[in-house]
Amino acid sequence: MVDATTRFFEDLDRREYEPLLAKTSGTVRIDLHEGAQTRHWLLTIDRGRVNVTQDDREADTVIGTTPALFEDIALGREHGLAALLRGDMTVMGDARLVVQVERVFPGSPDARGPRRRFAGEVH
Repeated sequence: MVDATTRFFEDLDRREYEPLLAKTSGTVRIDLHEGAQTRHWLLTIDRGRVNVTQDDREADTVIGTTPALFEDIALGREHGLAALLRGDMTVMGDARLVVQVERVFPGSPDARGPRRRFAGEVH
């Protein structure tokens, strides 16, 4: 069974172009830390064109958190910027990219606004 994090990134990669990132370019690596293991997701964004890999490469921005918290963010049960402000996530590099990329995550089912739901989301 594929977890919500993998479904989120696979859906983002399949889109190839994300209009919410049309004014964004850069690389964002998400490091999911669990014990001694770290799982990586690398987003390469070029004015809305998005490529997702699991490469452990240098990036303009590196976000670190736990797999459990990221799963909640991918499902819209948690807000990434709120988690960052609480200290549950770390960011190194260009923090502006965090704000830009945060727009592609699903929002709470009760929220209003332009956030989109991804195809694999459980309701």
